[in-house]
Amino acid sequence: MSPSLATDNGLSEVPPASPAGPPGCSRLRARPHRRARAGGTGPLGTGVVTIWLSLIVLLPLAAVTAKSFDDGAGRFWDVVTQRQAVNALIFTLVVSLLAAAINAVMGTLVAWVLVRDDFRGKSAVNALIDLPFALPTIVAGLTLIALYGKNSPVGIDVTYTRTAVLLALMFVTLPFVVRSVQPVLLELDREMEEASTSLGASPGQTFRRIVLPNLRPAILSGAALSFARAVGEFGSIVLISGNVPFKTEVSAVYIFKLQESSDNPISASAVSVVLLGVSLLVLIGIRVFERRGDQRA
Repeated sequence: MSPSLATDNGLSEVPPASPAGPPGCSRLRARPHRRARAGGTGPLGTGVVTIWLSLIVLLPLAAVTAKSFDDGAGRFWDVVTQRQAVNALIFTLVVSLLAAAINAVMGTLVAWVLVRDDFRGKSAVNALIDLPFALPTIVAGLTLIALYGKNSPVGIDVTYTRTAVLLALMFVTLPFVVRSVQPVLLELDREMEEASTSLGASPGQTFRRIVLPNLRPAILSGAALSFARAVGEFGSIVLISGNVPFKTEVSAVYIFKLQESSDNPISASAVSVVLLGVSLLVLIGIRVFERRGDQRA
């Protein structure tokens, strides 16, 4: 290590060492790596973050979980296995999965157009994608009723049907896939696609063999986030679905009925814990998938 290099790294000047170098020289070489980590907040920052997350996330979740077992594990099981609760949960999972699958396809297409095509109003369309994030979900429900309700300007009335629930979930979850795929498309190397085309591959073959394998992790991640959001959706559904038991009633609305109409907070907490468990499993699956993708990369 030269004297100038040692000085640049904030170390005291040392005489030049041989390639083998004494132990002291090895320690000096390791110090810049320790300095690179010196920007962390340390134990104080970690403690503050832990306390904050505990107050905002962990303690409320622990409270609702404890509340669900106030009448014992047997009562908890009876509540979550009631026919209406099971039907609402199955319908919620199926319609959420369907919405996530449709958005995986259409969201990828929207991201592709926004990245690869140039057209008038592109910036407005790009901003419009984030509207479901900012719009109160109850307003989203009213919007869908205005378009697909009794007095629909397009002559389509789907209120109080399962199709209405699907449309509402697709509306509120579309941005997840678009915003997951869009940055990957922006960073994708176009030279590979051009080489594939020059070798005689059709556009479809190029997309399937070159583009899609690079987009697949982002598509699946966005679809999983869409599914997790759809499972707990309430505002956009509560008006347009009609909340018909065994037909259009989702778990979130069923929980609301248990809490408000039946005045049964323990049962409402029990069903909430089941939804919480489903969402947690989905999020863990996303993290595992992302970690495996990073390892392969």
